[in-house]
Amino acid sequence: MDSWVARAFNTTRYSEKLLQSVGISVQTVDLSELLGASNRLKDDDALVKERLESIRAYLPADGVPSPSILRMAKFGVVLTRWMTDLDIQATALQCWNSIQKNYGINVCTLMSMMSDQLMPSACEVDITGVASMYALQLATEQPAALVDWNNNYAGDPNKCVLFHCGNFAKSFYKGQEARMAYADILATTLGRENTYGAINGRVPAGPMSYARISTDDVNGIIRAYCGDGNFTDDSLQTFGSRAVVEVPNLQGLLKHICRNGFEHHTAMAAAPSADILAEAFETYFDWDVYRH
Repeated sequence: MDSWVARAFNTTRYSEKLLQSVGISVQTVDLSELLGASNRLKDDDALVKERLESIRAYLPADGVPSPSILRMAKFGVVLTRWMTDLDIQATALQCWNSIQKNYGINVCTLMSMMSDQLMPSACEVDITGVASMYALQLATEQPAALVDWNNNYAGDPNKCVLFHCGNFAKSFYKGQEARMAYADILATTLGRENTYGAINGRVPAGPMSYARISTDDVNGIIRAYCGDGNFTDDSLQTFGSRAVVEVPNLQGLLKHICRNGFEHHTAMAAAPSADILAEAFETYFDWDVYRH
């Protein structure tokens, strides 16, 4: 058996001991406990009705079945209760694909709402990813998002697409059209009916910064990179939460990411913050930092 292999999208590897050394503690919960508690909530529960109203008010959900939004509301109530009980400031959820298979929704909208309220929430149980989001949030005083370094953009070596199914905080869209929908990629194997909850929207042009924290277990250190760039208004015909970003010497940055074993996720915020982060990471934490 190949049980030692890290399963795709279940988790990312990180050292809890290294994170604890800088004051970051991790609390875990079995996803089945949250799903079970959600299923036991009544449709007319006062907290469920309140959360249902807040979800519908957050962004347009035309075409999203009411049962899907109701399941989101129940899961949101249970997740908030767990976070409150343990004083949790940030979360990283197993959003691909246990929740879809076992509960029939995408939790992107709930993650977006938490991030918009400055309680960052990361995809695919990416603990160091949400730590990166939290750092950006503190540096910019704005919500952060977790994204994939995705496709190249046309033939421009300094531009690429940043993408995720649909978890960006609403404030990233700055009044541009964004709506709740199903997750196009997951829907191809799990069906639309099980993947409603992703946010479909495009980030408009403006300044941005990116950062990634990663634990190096072999050498017993924490590594990080950070830099500034710009969101652009280049044409982008696709789905999900997305942006086109321009970064000077992007190819050099990507080479550094690959050669030093950083994950494919990065965190981003809609404001420059690289100088702040580099100083904080190096001066106060003594991390191995690459300032691009």
